[in-house]
Order: sequence, then C-alpha cells, then structure tokens
Amino acid sequence: MFVLVGYASEYGATRQIAERVASLLLYEGVRAEARPMAEVGDADRYDAFVLGSAVRRRRWLQEGSRFVRRNRAVLAGRPVWLFSVGTARVRGGRLDTRGGARGGTGGKAPKAPGCASGPRGGVPVRDHRFFPGVVMPGQLSPAGRLLRWAGHGRYGDFRNWPEIEDWAAGIARSLPRGPQPPAGRRR
Repeated sequence: MFVLVGYASEYGATRQIAERVASLLLYEGVRAEARPMAEVGDADRYDAFVLGSAVRRRRWLQEGSRFVRRNRAVLAGRPVWLFSVGTARVRGGRLDTRGGARGGTGGKAPKAPGCASGPRGGVPVRDHRFFPGVVMPGQLSPAGRLLRWAGHGRYGDFRNWPEIEDWAAGIARSLPRGPQPPAGRRR
C-alpha cells in the first residue's frame, strides 16, 4: 500500500500537517510520502490518497482543486481522505468547538472540487476533516488585520496535533498492511 499525502499550502501549516500525517502512516507500517499536489506527475502509482489544502474564502487553493479535477478517474477507484486547513474554527484566539472536528464553519465543510462524502457524484471520500491552522499578522492584508483587531482576534498556531494524529492513526488502521501489487498493475 503506497499512500500519497498530497497538499496545497500557502504559508506552510498545511504542509506541516501533511508531513505529520505521512510520518504517522509510516510509523504504523503504511508506505506513504508527503508531496505538494502540484508536483505529483503520475497519481496512478498510489494506492490511496490523503489530500489537504489551505482554505481561502471557503475553497481549496487552486493547485489542490486542479489535482482533484485532473485525477478524478484515478481517485474515484481508490480510498480518499481529505483535510482542509483554515482559521474558520478560530474565534477570538480560541478554538470554536461548536461545529466539532468536521464543522466549525457553520456546519459546512470547505468546498473541495469534484468530491462527495458518499458514493454518488464526484470522487467518493471516506472522510473530510477541517483543522484549524495558523494565523499570523503577515498572512493578512491591512484590512484583514484591522478586522481581526476589531473582533478581538489573536494570532498564533491553533493546530490540534493530537486530533490530527488520531485522525491519521484511524486512516492507518483502515488500510491493509503487507506487500501489495503496484497500483497500476492490480486491475
């Protein structure tokens, strides 16, 4: 089993989450690598996918969206998990837990193109998690900093590493162990 932990990161927080997920999968005995989705040439060489993107205006970054659209046929036949990283779950410098691990955005997950949480339409996804990210002044426009100040927002790293690691461990438990035929040759 060879897993791509693909990511689209703007400031590095999503990349770090992807690297942590890949490390945990490796620790659990699942062959995995973390790579920017923009650099993945042949998606068919992977047996499963954990794909994540930073979220801007409730949408994935373009490189993540492009990867999903370009590889829809491959993704549709393999296990896929998604994660989105943003600041929607961070209110006033604290984590907003009203929506739980999958919400915090008014109960709506960020839009990942061509994906569905079930078997109908798009790419079937086993799970889609929204993780809080990092908010630093240099990431915001002057207007964004003003709005954050007016809303009593704080800056910092709001990632919940135990939550991320538990999610990754669940993925590892659901994947087969041991030698598997290469993805492109198993059909």
